[in-house]
Amino acid sequence: MADQAEPQTIVPLTGELQAPKRGISRRTVLLVLLGIVTAEGVASGITWQKFVQTLQETFAPYPDLPTGKLLLMHGELSSAVTAVTWSPDGKLLASASADGTVQVWDAQTGQTLLTYRGHTNIVTPVTWSPDGKLLASASADGTVRVWDAQTGQTLLTYRGHTSFVFAVAWSPDGKLFASASADGTVQVWDAHTGQTLLTYRGHTNIVTAVTWSPDGKLLASGGFDHIVRVWDAHTGQTLLIYTGHTDSVDAVAWSPDGKLLASASADHIVQVWDAHTGQTLLTYRGHIGSVTGVAWSPGGKLLASAGLDGTVQVLR
Repeated sequence: MADQAEPQTIVPLTGELQAPKRGISRRTVLLVLLGIVTAEGVASGITWQKFVQTLQETFAPYPDLPTGKLLLMHGELSSAVTAVTWSPDGKLLASASADGTVQVWDAQTGQTLLTYRGHTNIVTPVTWSPDGKLLASASADGTVRVWDAQTGQTLLTYRGHTSFVFAVAWSPDGKLFASASADGTVQVWDAHTGQTLLTYRGHTNIVTAVTWSPDGKLLASGGFDHIVRVWDAHTGQTLLIYTGHTDSVDAVAWSPDGKLLASASADHIVQVWDAHTGQTLLTYRGHIGSVTGVAWSPGGKLLASAGLDGTVQVLR
């Protein structure tokens, strides 16, 4: 699909949030993540040189951010890539695919090291254990699988949900998992035995996101009921219900210090709020489509969001 003429983009902003600025093509920054960049080049009508130039121009004022220089392209996947994540030591990458596989590959060379097969439907999230020894993946087949990252052996298959599992997250100490499902529940289970420890019920529709607080004491989840819930991770008690969105909540992220939560929604909005009081601290309206991802920088000074409008937007 060709880009529209004179599209817009959001560049990193400081101070008061404002409307999108005219200029750099709004779709170029997210081409790789959307699968528009292929082994044959950029399928959207721009050249590799223009793609790299755009990234460099966008992030030049921020030397701590990526330069936009393409270092590696892994082109051995046979289906749409739904997720990618770095190993804790930064040496490996794991990717999940619509063909039901998980692949682990060398981040420096792009060589495929392992292909994990076991899921019978699309795999959406994949995540490393904190020590990098295990991988967990969740699927539309209703299961979560835990794999040995070195051998690809399935160590555990969790079947506690009755529908599509949209999200899975390791606790900070690596002993527990939280999973979110289309069955409307969040479940916490022992990562080594597969025993269900808690089932959190409160959402009234599909749950699409779940994440642990940095200290492992709280969980936050969001879903199609437009709500973000904060739970006591050990009792399952709902501590806070955040109702600031008007459409499905597709992503939730804790700030590194655990004091703030950012949520991304199909209402085109990113909101930042106090994780303990629920007070809205910032509402960002820069996207013109559903916002599907949100992530804090390690230092907590930057917040990135990704949307179906074809942009990644970075905020201070």
